Amino acid sequence: MGDNGEDLRTDVPHTARIWNYWLGGKDNFAADRQVGDTVREIFPVVIELARADREFLGRAARYLTAEAGIRQFLDIGTGLPTQDNTHEVAQRVAPETRVVYVDNDPLVLAHARALLSSSPEGSTDYLHADLRDPETILARAAETLDLTQPVAIMLLGIMHFIADDDELQRIIDRLLAAVPSGSFIAVANTTTAVNGATTAEAVRVWNLDAQPKLKLRTPERIAAFFAGLEVVEPGWVSCSRWRPEPLPDGSLPIEVDQWCGVLRKP
Repeated sequence: MGDNGEDLRTDVPHTARIWNYWLGGKDNFAADRQVGDTVREIFPVVIELARADREFLGRAARYLTAEAGIRQFLDIGTGLPTQDNTHEVAQRVAPETRVVYVDNDPLVLAHARALLSSSPEGSTDYLHADLRDPETILARAAETLDLTQPVAIMLLGIMHFIADDDELQRIIDRLLAAVPSGSFIAVANTTTAVNGATTAEAVRVWNLDAQPKLKLRTPERIAAFFAGLEVVEPGWVSCSRWRPEPLPDGSLPIEVDQWCGVLRKP
């Protein structure tokens, strides 16, 4: 996961590019599309999952900016640029918002300029760094963000790439220790709570070829990483059910196996 030439290989499927393919983007290669199609054959709802995850990002960013008053975001595991990136959503509400994006994928780095279109009043920066190195992330983020003031940390679709629970707990604890009371953390992690064995099989196929590997966790295990934080309503739910807009017929979106929560540091 370093910054080297091997990372740019187009014959090895990579999560950011597969995700981009599922979201209808063009920043992907044949190897990514092959894995993406194989997973989709087993698990057709993966397209809804990818969209639900992206839409949750938008709703969470709007809540954090408009209702919680957050003006600083640290978005780790950015993925490839698409519509309604964190800074776009937040700066529509509060143009002075500052956002730091973090990703370890050189392809994402190559598209960073698309992310750096901040409002004149705000600021947007991009760091090429790994979630496993929170010290580097925090040190470099502090060049743009004031870590003595509340920050919203976004960990969407990235925690499930850290297989070791103890390592993930240390990372989360370190990130939260660096921000003050009144900060928030928004998270989403793949689970089997909705589609059970079908999701598990799709993840097994993913892990045969794609990098990095993905680890499933139960909703209870996901929540346990954040003990002691205040959970924002509606609590821990499928990301399609976190403050969703009702469908035209008045019903709610289908649940997907991407569990999420928004939490406040007391």
